[in-house]
Amino acid sequence: MLFKKIAIAAAVATTLAFVGCAKKTEEAAPNTEAAASQVEAAASAVEATASEAASTVEAAASTVEATADAAASTVDAAAASVAK
Repeated sequence: MLFKKIAIAAAVATTLAFVGCAKKTEEAAPNTEAAASQVEAAASAVEATASEAASTVEAAASTVEATADAAASTVDAAAASVAK
């Protein structure tokens, strides 16, 4: 008889634990959805920043290339002037 009461108490405790976990899961779902939305917004912001950075790097590379070409022309002109 004692074993039967312990088994019933264990079954009730297990059922209550599962019900409690289910309620916590339902409460956590909206929080998870809000967090997912925040992650998506942050990912979009990162993509936009990366795109802007890539554009800036490309512009800087073009400027450096133009400056290097101008410097090379200056050096060539100076070398030709010295050679005369």
